[in-house]
Amino acid sequence: MSGAPGASGRRPSRLWPYLAPHRGALLAVMGLSLVSSAAALAQPLLVQRTLGAASGGSGLGTALALLVGVVVAAAALEGVQRYLLQRTAEGVVLMARRTLVETLLRLPVGEFDRRRTGDLISRVGADTTLLRSVVTGGLVDLGSGVVVALGAVVLMASIDPPLLVVTLLSVGAGVVAVATVSRRVRHLSGRAQQAVGAMTASVERALTAVRTIRAARAEEREAAQIGRSAAAAYEAGLRVARLESLAVPLANVAMQAALLSVLGYGSARVASGAVDVADLVAFVLYLLLFVQPMAQALQAYTTFQAGLGALARIEEVRALPTEPQAGPAAVRRPVPVGPAHRPALAFENVDFDYPDGTPVLRGVSLDIPRGFRVALVGPSGAGKSTLLALAERFYEPTAGAVRLHGVDARELPLAVLRGQLGYVEQDAPALAGSLRDNLLLGAPGADDAALLRVLDAVNLCGLVHRTPQGLDAQVGDGGVLLSGGERQRLAIARVLLAAPPLLLLDEPTASLDARNEAALAEAIDSVSVNRTVLVVAHRLSTIVRSDLIVVLEEGRVVARGTHAELVDASPLYRELAGRQLLV
Repeated sequence: MSGAPGASGRRPSRLWPYLAPHRGALLAVMGLSLVSSAAALAQPLLVQRTLGAASGGSGLGTALALLVGVVVAAAALEGVQRYLLQRTAEGVVLMARRTLVETLLRLPVGEFDRRRTGDLISRVGADTTLLRSVVTGGLVDLGSGVVVALGAVVLMASIDPPLLVVTLLSVGAGVVAVATVSRRVRHLSGRAQQAVGAMTASVERALTAVRTIRAARAEEREAAQIGRSAAAAYEAGLRVARLESLAVPLANVAMQAALLSVLGYGSARVASGAVDVADLVAFVLYLLLFVQPMAQALQAYTTFQAGLGALARIEEVRALPTEPQAGPAAVRRPVPVGPAHRPALAFENVDFDYPDGTPVLRGVSLDIPRGFRVALVGPSGAGKSTLLALAERFYEPTAGAVRLHGVDARELPLAVLRGQLGYVEQDAPALAGSLRDNLLLGAPGADDAALLRVLDAVNLCGLVHRTPQGLDAQVGDGGVLLSGGERQRLAIARVLLAAPPLLLLDEPTASLDARNEAALAEAIDSVSVNRTVLVVAHRLSTIVRSDLIVVLEEGRVVARGTHAELVDASPLYRELAGRQLLV
C-alpha cells in the first residue's frame, strides 16, 4: 500500500497538463459563461425598466419582450456551455486514464512487488473519475461564480453603497468559514481515496484466489476482512461528507443572513426616502444574483479541493520512474552479434539483493554458448529464476553485468533486448480472451497457419477442435477454462511463434503430466536447433540431454557439466537426480 499523496500532487498547477489539450473548449466555455453572466446581470436592470414602464404606462410591451428574450437566450447559452463542459471533463478523465495506464504498464517489475494491484486499479477507476468533478463542478463554476458575483457587487454599489456594506459583512464571515473547512476536505479526500484503494485491493485479492478460498472454507473470514476494508472506506467517506455537509449550510446561512439584513435595512431606507421601491427590488435581485453564484463558487471550491486529493494519488504513480522507452530508430537497431566465440548470453560476476538487502545471487559467472541448451538446477531459492529475470532486465544486478552477444544489456534498448529473448515464466498466465489473442501477443502479424503450427508443436491442436470457435475459443479470465498444463503449453507456443534466437524457459514442464512432458520435451528439442535455450528445471528428466547443466546453491554456481559428469562430480546433483530415480 502506498503512502499518503505528496504535497506536490495537491498543487492546482498540476491540473494544467490535463487541461491544456482542451484549452480551446475551455476558452469557449468561459466565453459563453461571461456572456450568460452578462445576460444574468442585465435581467435586474430590465426588471427595473419593466417596473418603470408599467408605472409610467408606456413601453411595457417592448420592455417585457426584451426581458423574456434575454432570459431565453441566457438559458440556451447555459445549455451549450454545460454540454461543452461535460465533454471537456470526459476528455480530461480519458487522458488521465490513458496516461496512468501507460505509466503502470511501464513501471519496473519491482514496483509491482511493493504495491497492491487493487490499489493501482482504484487509481485508474475511482481517482480519475473525481477529476470530472474538478472540471464540471470546480474550475468553470468557480470562475463564472466569481464573475457574476463581482458584477453584482459593482451594480449594487451603483444603487446603494450602504446596503452593499451590510451585504459584504454578512457574506464575508461565511466565506472565511467555508474556505477553512474546504482546505481540510482536500486532505481527508485523499485519505478516503486511499481507503477505497485498500478495499479494491482486498476484493481483487479474494477474487483472484476464489477457488482456494472456497476449498479452505474461508469465505466468511475473507468477507469479514473485505468488510473491514469497506468499513474503513465508509468511515473515511463519512469524514469527508461531514465536512462537506458543514460547508454548504455555512454558505447558506451567510447568504440568508445577507438577504434578511438587506431586506430589513433596505425597508428602513425606503421608509426614510433614501431609496425608492424600484431600486430596492433591483438591489435584492442583484443580491440574489450575488448569493447564488457565491454559494455555487464556495461549493465548487470544496469540490475542487476533493479533486485535488485524487489528483495527488494519480500524480504519485505518474511520478514514479518507468522503464526507459527507445524511439523507433533505436528499436530497429540490430543487435551486435560479434565474433562466434562470444557467448549468446553471459553473466559476469553477478550479485543481486532484494530491496530489503536479502542476498539472492553472489558472484555468479556463467556463459551460455550459442546454439547450446543450458539447464539451471538446484534447490528452491537458489536463484535460478532470478537469473532469467535479470536477463530480461526485470531487475538490475546489484553488481556485475549481464551481456547479450558480448554487449552489456544495460546499453541496449529494452525492446531490442527483449526482442532477442523468448521468456516463459513459471506458472505463465493466459490472458483473458481467445486462443488467437494469446498467441498473437508477441507476434501480431502471424497468420492462422503459423498459429496452428506452434499449437501442434506443443500438442495443443486439440484445443482448436474442442469447440466450433476454433482459434477464437475463449480461455477465460486468467486461463481458467484451460488446465494448468494447457496454460503452460500455450505460453510456450506464444513464445515459439515469435521465434526469438534465445529461449528462457522457467520450469516449462512443472504443470505437465508424463505424456505431455514427453511431447513438450520433443518440441523443445525441435525448436532448439540453431537456437540457444536456457531452461530452469526441477524435474531433471527434461534436461538430462542438455549440452550443459549448471548447479546453483544459495545463490552461487557450485558445479557445471553434463548429466553424466555431474552424477560423478557433484554430490548435490547426484542427490537431486537420485530422488528422481535418474541414477
